[in-house]
Amino acid sequence: MTEEDVLSEFRASDALLEGHFLLSSGRHSGHYLQCARALMDPMRASRIAAGLAAKIPRELRSQIDTVVSPAMGGIIIGHEMGRALGKEAIFLERPEGTFEFRRGFALKQGAKVVLVEDVVTTGLSSREAIRAVQAAGGEVLALVSIVNRTGGAATFDVPYFALLEITFPTYADDEIPMELAAIPVTKPGSRK
Repeated sequence: MTEEDVLSEFRASDALLEGHFLLSSGRHSGHYLQCARALMDPMRASRIAAGLAAKIPRELRSQIDTVVSPAMGGIIIGHEMGRALGKEAIFLERPEGTFEFRRGFALKQGAKVVLVEDVVTTGLSSREAIRAVQAAGGEVLALVSIVNRTGGAATFDVPYFALLEITFPTYADDEIPMELAAIPVTKPGSRK
């Protein structure tokens, strides 16, 4: 799946949004990729997951025991990645502000994990999720996401693969351009 294929999937589902958005990272942007809209069609979600699974080098793919994704945004793509890889898919939640496994989910000691995200912007959530997997006894072999919005600014201690690398400018509260500040802000993500 090429980057243009991914963008076509987002356009077809009206998931490429323009406006003034407050991202989960706390930064502002004039663009937002609403992965949940792109993934609401099960066939589209399956195609995206298959494309993402193909990004993982074969030698890493063959070692994966479990797919883990952070709630909320990663649940659907995590589940579809589990299907694409033929592995169980579980997710992390933040009931008290930090990621943890709930609902009876657990990792076997030494489990080899692929961590699946929808969008990575700053990498903060991904690093938190990696630490949660490690604290639960797992080893993260790779991080994968549908969209990489880091612009190369985020680094990880594990290999990172994305289907689409796109850089929309983002702004801190004190950097918002006047034309963006004039638009009412929307918070489309899942975090409060």
